[in-house]
Amino acid sequence: MPSEAAAGPEKGPASDAFDIVIVGGGSSGCVLANRLSADPRRRVLLIEAGRDIKPGEETPAMLDIYPGRVAFDPANHWPALPAYFRPVAHNAPERPPLGRYEQPRLMGGGSSINGQVANRGTPDDYDEWERLGATGWNWQSVLPYFRKLERDLDYGGPLHGDSGPIPIHRVPRERWPAFSLAAEAALEAAGFAALGDQNGRFEDGHFPMTLSNDGVHRVSTARAYLDRETRRRPNLVVMADAAVTGLLWQDRCVAGVAIRGADGVARSIKARETIIAAGAIHSPALLMKSGVGPAADLRRLGLPVVHDLAGVGQNLQEHPGISLSAYLARAARLRGTTRRHIHLGLRYSSGCAGGLPSDMYMMVVAKSAWHPLGRQIATLLSWINKPHARGSVTLQSADLSVPPLAAFNHLADIRDVTRLTASVRFMARLLACEALAGHVAHASPSRYSGFAKALGRYGLRNFLLTAPAAVALDVLPFLRAPFFRHFVAGGMSLADLLASDEAIAAYVRDNAFGQWHACGTCRMGSAGDREAVINPVSGRVHGVGGLRVIDASLMPTAPRANLNIPVIMMAERLADAVIAGSD
Repeated sequence: MPSEAAAGPEKGPASDAFDIVIVGGGSSGCVLANRLSADPRRRVLLIEAGRDIKPGEETPAMLDIYPGRVAFDPANHWPALPAYFRPVAHNAPERPPLGRYEQPRLMGGGSSINGQVANRGTPDDYDEWERLGATGWNWQSVLPYFRKLERDLDYGGPLHGDSGPIPIHRVPRERWPAFSLAAEAALEAAGFAALGDQNGRFEDGHFPMTLSNDGVHRVSTARAYLDRETRRRPNLVVMADAAVTGLLWQDRCVAGVAIRGADGVARSIKARETIIAAGAIHSPALLMKSGVGPAADLRRLGLPVVHDLAGVGQNLQEHPGISLSAYLARAARLRGTTRRHIHLGLRYSSGCAGGLPSDMYMMVVAKSAWHPLGRQIATLLSWINKPHARGSVTLQSADLSVPPLAAFNHLADIRDVTRLTASVRFMARLLACEALAGHVAHASPSRYSGFAKALGRYGLRNFLLTAPAAVALDVLPFLRAPFFRHFVAGGMSLADLLASDEAIAAYVRDNAFGQWHACGTCRMGSAGDREAVINPVSGRVHGVGGLRVIDASLMPTAPRANLNIPVIMMAERLADAVIAGSD
């Protein structure tokens, strides 16, 4: 990924000229590096802004199939990425609070720290992409690449792969805690079908959560695609801790990249082709800083305009969600049967005006954090699978050291407010149903606040802070209600929240949070579509030679999925296009 303040590379390339330079070693970049360097005649350079933890050198937290330890480690994130989460109204006297959006910065990207949920989405997602101008991205066209990437350990047949780099696994029901089993019974009682395989049956229903691990260790793209054998290829150079500061131009063609090390020394690396795989925030930012983007915005910052592309940075999408939590009875808690904390998921249709089939998703969380308090808290988390609101990524300054600004505009569309409001009532009914009686108590709203984030960081201090409180909650029942009201819900009770739809709507507007599923900011489409940035057949940037973008920013719309597996699929598919020389 591009970086404005990164350490110098661990080692420099043997030559400053390559066939292909890949900017960003995330879920997409690692796939591309593997597939494109398979031909020994093609010299490939992979550049990553963060650390490169090689296979065999991972810490226990990085291999853990429970993601809470590695995900909250600030060493794995960009240090400062400002974002507006609430809608930004240009005529409002005040802007909403400015927050921080967590984005991974290490080899493997999101696949190295995410929740490992291996969700493809539904066929409708990809058929929709094609209808919106992404020619060749319908379900039948992408299915072979979903199969290519995976090694499903539970299911076979024409919908599943059996020899891909990424193992796909589901925690067996006999290892689920009592809470997860009771939640499954609650969904059955509510009329939802048991799908078994969420990536093979695409109607509404509940299912064991599909995971991108082997049941023992996390398997990131850094492990699966940049394994020891791949790294030994003499035609592949992996450069970590390196800052890409811009693109090199020769007329209207990209001829490589400019980089900078920790010592501040700039270098130029020439390449026949450059592929940006830096994600939905940093890919459009690098394009704009290099002169490709909305001309008026670039001129306003004093940046030269190489190519006017109005869609760069637009169409930002996320999956806004909301959660309710409750105290878990001792007998219902997760014990030592599995490290995983999410065993059960639900795909469902809101039925609200403007909603699409399976436009909602819910996860049943049996442990809300790694620390002793987290083990006592169950959470239901719902998000909008198909949001209507759109945001943008813009530059704050022409200064390369200033990060871009993401404005997500969560719930700017009333149809999103209505659906997330309904999800709060739905989750409240589930937590109060007969199947969960005796398993949970003191259900409350739960805010993904700075307090919760701070406690989420793994360490002795947070263990010592949470352990006494956890003991007190278990032995002193009268503390539970005030604890949930003040420390989990921020002073609000669930009864207060459910008093009216207006109260819920105000709450979700203030507290909806994304799932780290940013996408759409360099979307695919035809050259005649002014808002399209990328040729869907080749991944090439419209109107620019020698340059492709291959990552989540290409998505015309957010799929009904956690994005990691779809991004790997996209990289597999467009790697074939690069190899074939598609224009």
